[in-house]
Amino acid sequence: MNGVNSKNTWRHGGGGGRPDACAHRLRYGDPQPQRLVSDDEPGYGLDLFCIPHHYAEDLEKMGGHHMVALCVLKGGYKFFADLLDYIKALNRNSDGSIPMTVDFIRLKSYCNDQSTGNIKETGGDDLSTLTGKNVLIVEDIIDTGKTMQTLLSMVKQHNPKMVKVARLLVKRTPRSVGYKPDLVRFEIPDKFVVGYALAYNEYFSDLNHVCVISETGKVKYKA
Repeated sequence: MNGVNSKNTWRHGGGGGRPDACAHRLRYGDPQPQRLVSDDEPGYGLDLFCIPHHYAEDLEKMGGHHMVALCVLKGGYKFFADLLDYIKALNRNSDGSIPMTVDFIRLKSYCNDQSTGNIKETGGDDLSTLTGKNVLIVEDIIDTGKTMQTLLSMVKQHNPKMVKVARLLVKRTPRSVGYKPDLVRFEIPDKFVVGYALAYNEYFSDLNHVCVISETGKVKYKA
């Protein structure tokens, strides 16, 4: 495909990487080792999901209490939607369920393939509704971690009962501020990826898989 590197494609689907696996482990606290994508790995099937050991205790605290799932737009919406579909399926097919509502927030910090360092809230729900609630923040990717640190600061100003972060991708980069989410599916090389709602200047978000954008694509679709 013009604009992306097909050999650097990580398919979303199949095995333990599906959102149903995420949801099952979110509920039952089934920890597995994190799968690392090496810098020279061409791609692989999804078969694992990582939940830190301490999360099982947090799940017990959450119990059947109301949970607010907060989606970070735009890049997180497909992972968010798929994950919630399977959480709802678990609720329908189990004796106990987690009452859940959905909120959205839209943040922007990128121009082309670089973060501007200026994180802007460009829309979303009133975060004051999160007071006293268990909050699960769902986003697409952690690059430097600055965006999530800013969002967590915004959320915690409203005194939620608990805040956890689920992220599809975490990038290995020397620019990282050291933030690590509570749940993460993939740790990936320091490359700019698109697809599965992740975009480059609003392009490529409609791809059904995650892939590395080529230098040709960056030039062609540069803002």
